[in-house]
This record gives sequence, structure tokens and C-alpha cells, in this order.
Amino acid sequence: MSDAAVVPEEAPKKKRSKLPLLIGLVLMLALGGAGFYATWSGMILGGGREGEHAEAPPDPLPDIAFVPIEPVMVSLGPKSSAKFLKLTSQLEVTKAYAEEVTALMPRILDVLNSYLRAVAVEELEDPTAMARLRAQMLRRVQIVTGEGRVRDLLVTEFIVN
Repeated sequence: MSDAAVVPEEAPKKKRSKLPLLIGLVLMLALGGAGFYATWSGMILGGGREGEHAEAPPDPLPDIAFVPIEPVMVSLGPKSSAKFLKLTSQLEVTKAYAEEVTALMPRILDVLNSYLRAVAVEELEDPTAMARLRAQMLRRVQIVTGEGRVRDLLVTEFIVN
């Protein structure tokens, strides 16, 4: 006998079946298709085809009116790089109070002129100051007109020239 080790012959490897992979793939496609159809048809998540379901009408617009304010021209000081400020705006009011607010327009113009003349030129030239200026002007107008009449002040033109 020889000292050489006897090497056993390797047993042939058993091939793994591809049947479970195929079944998994078919089930995945079937469930994906069923989920798509359920969503598309509106069974879940409220989806659906366009025009199939009647759309709800939009909410009615609030009961508002816009009262224009005459343009306000304010001269800026001699130290300013600009000479004038022009402000054009409108007041958002409840329709029931539109006539009352219009009747108070001289007082509103006076309050806006007084405030804008008191504001520092540097603040007028700052691009981020618009929100603060608008809030200050709105508050002053609300004091003049009374609570609940003026909802908002819309600045349509603000020119520093």
C-alpha cells in the first residue's frame, strides 16, 4: 500500500430548484398589479380617473371689498440718496364696512403721511423692511377705522425715488 491518501470522488451537487423564485416573482407582479388597480379605481386612498368623480365646488370667496387709498407722496430728507417715496395701496375690508372706511379716508391718509414722514430713510431703503412697515401702517389704519373693519393693507406700489 502506498502512503498516498485516497481522495474520495466528489458527489455531484444537487441543483437548486428555480420554482420558488418563479412563484415569488409571479406573486409579486400579481400583488403589485392588484394594488395599482385598487388605488387607480378609487377603492383605496380616494384615487380615481379624472372626470369620473364629480369635483366638489370651491369654497365661496370671503365677503370682502377693496377700498383704494389715494397715492401718498412723501418727501425724504436732504441727507437721503432719494428724494421721494410714493406709496399706492388698498385696504381689504368686509363689504358691510366699505362705505364707512371710505368716509374715513382723510384720517387714513393723515395717519399714513404722518407715519411715513417719521420713518428713518435707512429703513425705507432696506428691502427687508417692507413687512414691518406694512404691519405698522395696518395697525395705525385699524386704530383709525375701529376694530374689525379693515382686514389687511395691500401695498400695490412702493417706490423710493
